Amino acid sequence: MIDAFAKDNLHGRLRRDRKALLWKLDGLSEYDARRPLTATGTNLLGLVKHVAAVEARYFGEVFDRPSPEPLPRWQDYNGSDLWAAEDETRDQIIGFYQRTWEHADATINELPLDAPGHVPWWPEPCPNTNLFAVMVHVLGEINRHAGHADILREGLDGRTGMRPEHEKQIDEEARAAYCAKIEQAARSAAPIKA
Repeated sequence: MIDAFAKDNLHGRLRRDRKALLWKLDGLSEYDARRPLTATGTNLLGLVKHVAAVEARYFGEVFDRPSPEPLPRWQDYNGSDLWAAEDETRDQIIGFYQRTWEHADATINELPLDAPGHVPWWPEPCPNTNLFAVMVHVLGEINRHAGHADILREGLDGRTGMRPEHEKQIDEEARAAYCAKIEQAARSAAPIKA
């Protein structure tokens, strides 16, 4: 009973967070979706591409159910899943992610939570695992990168939130007052020396 509840709950959250990550691309120009927004080059479309590759590997290779999508060998990882090349379209990357969802969902639906898996890129003694541990791991990975996407999108145009139905109109005056209040608290806590 608890296994069915846990599996459904984790799978529901995984589906929710996938959609939240994709929503961060809505309404952005090609340039803004692709451009590096941090010193390390993190960008929104690259986050989607990366998470797609993560799901493809964890819900594919780990359970001997290789992804139907072509992936380089994990041993040859070079960071190219973290950004979109000029010949890769947004639609191609989103399509790759959506097809990866289908494959991952099939793995989750067909296997029990205690189904054994093997993660060759995890160090000893941890490479032998199960579906439950992988679901928790991947959910953490998606949450981490959806959080990155939240901050990146807020920096681009001020939009925040997990879903469009929860988004509120930006009140620039209220936002500025709120930030000023936080700035004042920071200055009071740690006075700037002249």
